[in-house]
Amino acid sequence: MTSTVQQPPGITRTDLQRHDLSVPGRELIQDRVEISPEAPLIRHWHPGEEIIYVLEGSLEYQIDGRPPVTLNAGDVLLIPPETVHAVRNVGGGTAAELATYIVEKGKPFFVVVE
Repeated sequence: MTSTVQQPPGITRTDLQRHDLSVPGRELIQDRVEISPEAPLIRHWHPGEEIIYVLEGSLEYQIDGRPPVTLNAGDVLLIPPETVHAVRNVGGGTAAELATYIVEKGKPFFVVVE
């Protein structure tokens, strides 16, 4: 189930897997997300947990109600359900994360906040 989807300029999301879970109404979605230094900051939320593992580069996560946090390759982060957040590349080259989502099936997976 691998496919690459071009997002806004500077962001590429590659779908790695998507499966129903043993918990009724929940599914797992796993993506590789590549973020260039010029990628826009997009505030958004997901209908479930997001578990992040930074694969390469340095990324700054801005999570509502918390101070910004910068993560480097090998660092991890958990973003609670329906928590507004955004990420930007603060390194010199393209950064990448492995994003694993445990979300409510049938709901929009990515909700942009205006």
